[in-house]
Amino acid sequence: MIGIMPEKPRIIIIVGPTGVGKTELAIRLALDYGGEIISADSMQVYRHMDIGTAKPTREQMSAVRHHLIDVVDPDEDFNAAVFVDLADRAVRELEKEDRNIFLVGGTGLYIRALTGGLFEGPGADSELRGQYREELRLFGKEYLYRKLKEKDPQAASRIKPNDTVRMIRALEVYTLCGQSIVKKQNDHGFRKRPYECLKIGLIKERGRLYRDIDCRCEDMIRKGLVEEVETLLKLGFGETLKPMCTFNYRYIVDYLKGKYPLAEALRWMKRDTRRYAKRQMTWFRRDEEIEWYVPSDITGIKARIEKFLKGVSGAGQAYAGN
Repeated sequence: MIGIMPEKPRIIIIVGPTGVGKTELAIRLALDYGGEIISADSMQVYRHMDIGTAKPTREQMSAVRHHLIDVVDPDEDFNAAVFVDLADRAVRELEKEDRNIFLVGGTGLYIRALTGGLFEGPGADSELRGQYREELRLFGKEYLYRKLKEKDPQAASRIKPNDTVRMIRALEVYTLCGQSIVKKQNDHGFRKRPYECLKIGLIKERGRLYRDIDCRCEDMIRKGLVEEVETLLKLGFGETLKPMCTFNYRYIVDYLKGKYPLAEALRWMKRDTRRYAKRQMTWFRRDEEIEWYVPSDITGIKARIEKFLKGVSGAGQAYAGN
């Protein structure tokens, strides 16, 4: 007799650009449905980085249990593979506890890796990676980017010249395999499906989203972002660390070094956060499984979730904003 395949864990995924209201909605839904939240945010994993990463408040995390927040220090390595391992453990734990699972965040790569699997590329080669890091130190990122364009133009067309982490990984894969990291990702196709997923995307009119982002940046300054960066530096977390190079931190570091006034640092923060939100939407729009809603459509979102939890398929509204 052929055994019945066990039902896959069901995950409700809340995605969207920064500042759209994912945290507030997810907490409300988790309270309504007896759920817990797994964060899919590449910055909220770092301890001591609270204001600049817009972490949920203590009150919010007291109301609903959150996972994958404050799991590493800023000088520790964290990547998609580590995220997948920790997130999968959290999913299995919550499934055993019969809790509804909400995966919430704006890091599209992490969400895709968890729900579709990581491609089986070569593991990290510390010697080779160290060689490329030394070239970066000696010759700069422009040199490294030119090398990537020569060796793997496919990858270079997808990687921004400032993204040295992805540049080094692409060079590493090409050197070890003789193939583009893009080809290996395309061959893999992220087709592994360990969970049943409902993907809810949140969208706002662009002008309103950008105004909300500007207000959030101003609020970060009022809440003490400058003091947070000062504390990080005093703790020994240098300005060259990967999380310290993100826009909400590097401009404050530059301000503290006297490169420009705080108002100028805030202006750059706003600009880069708006650009980041635009890149996030470009990423998420490519995912045809996402069902889009405005954050205020609580009734529609809850109706869709209830169908999903009952095992009913079928897409919700296809609003994709502008």
